[in-house]
Amino acid sequence: MFRRKLTALDYHDPDRFDCSDETQFRNCIVWLEDQKIRHYKIEDRGNLRNIPSSDWPKAFHQYLQDLNCPFGSEERKEAVDWLLGLAVRYEYGDNVDKYKNCQPLASGNSEKAVDPLVNLDSNSPDFKAGVTALANILKIQRHDDYLVMLKAIRILIQERLSPEAITKANQSKEGVPVSLEKHILGFDTGDATLNEAAQILRLLHIEELRELQTKINEAIVAVQAIIADPKTDHRLGKVGR
Repeated sequence: MFRRKLTALDYHDPDRFDCSDETQFRNCIVWLEDQKIRHYKIEDRGNLRNIPSSDWPKAFHQYLQDLNCPFGSEERKEAVDWLLGLAVRYEYGDNVDKYKNCQPLASGNSEKAVDPLVNLDSNSPDFKAGVTALANILKIQRHDDYLVMLKAIRILIQERLSPEAITKANQSKEGVPVSLEKHILGFDTGDATLNEAAQILRLLHIEELRELQTKINEAIVAVQAIIADPKTDHRLGKVGR
């Protein structure tokens, strides 16, 4: 499952790499840090390079934390896949001129578009690592069902990150002139200036409450859409949760 990324990184033996083999696994991690990621200074890589040490798992766990990896050391396959993805990104960043003119491989059947989700394996570590990474970037709460997380990511991107949404968010909001005399404060501070300031603060607070109510309504609609969605797990033999 790691062969494609290892090959792209010029790993010495991508076809025979076995993540379950402790020696191969540790050597690969050290190789990634030394050759591609280079997060630590050379003098700080001693614990990670000490492959035979019984404390190596602790060093690896700390390494993942220092990289802000979303996976722990016990999630070995997911962590390796995440590290490989990070290494590929750094490799491209170091050699932009080399890779920017690369042409995609010609498809044998380019006339018919293929849905990339048709053969999607939602249980594969690659899929889980990718969805988790996106969820962390977009600040989406983790869920046990990765398909649910993917659906939440899609909704967020469509509603908040589409060109139309970004354009709307960047538009400056012009204020509407308001006459303070028309709004009764309800109390008197004894100072005309303070009274005006209190009126302005009250109007701003009302505007914030309106925005909050709008967001609450949107959340209610979103929850109702999920609850009413009949596309649930058919293995349960029922519709709904």
